[in-house]
Amino acid sequence: MKLKLRIPNSERYSKAFRRQVVREYEQGGVTKDALMERYQIGGKSTVLQWCRKYGRLAYPSTSTRGRPLQDPQQRRIKELERKLKDSQEKILVYEKLIEITNRELGEDVRKKIATKLSEQWQPKGKG
Repeated sequence: MKLKLRIPNSERYSKAFRRQVVREYEQGGVTKDALMERYQIGGKSTVLQWCRKYGRLAYPSTSTRGRPLQDPQQRRIKELERKLKDSQEKILVYEKLIEITNRELGEDVRKKIATKLSEQWQPKGKG
């Protein structure tokens, strides 16, 4: 009976090689399976583990389908753009409410609010 010695991945592939595989994968056009076949990399999740360790993109630790499309900075930009859009929509709603209130009351609500605020910020006299 022939014994097959198993060499751990950390000793089997150099860091430079791992980084090259990750770089090829992140540049697109090549699947993990194709890279595993091309370079005869064993293990179903070896390339994914390398991507998590050496990659520039965000690779969630839970299994999801497909490749992440954005790096963390791009994801943060999208989040901020979404928040900005929400804020702009709120402003439009508030402006519409003020317009309706002005029409219903027959006076400018903004001027009243500005006057009240300026009175509150005036220094109080000693008395």
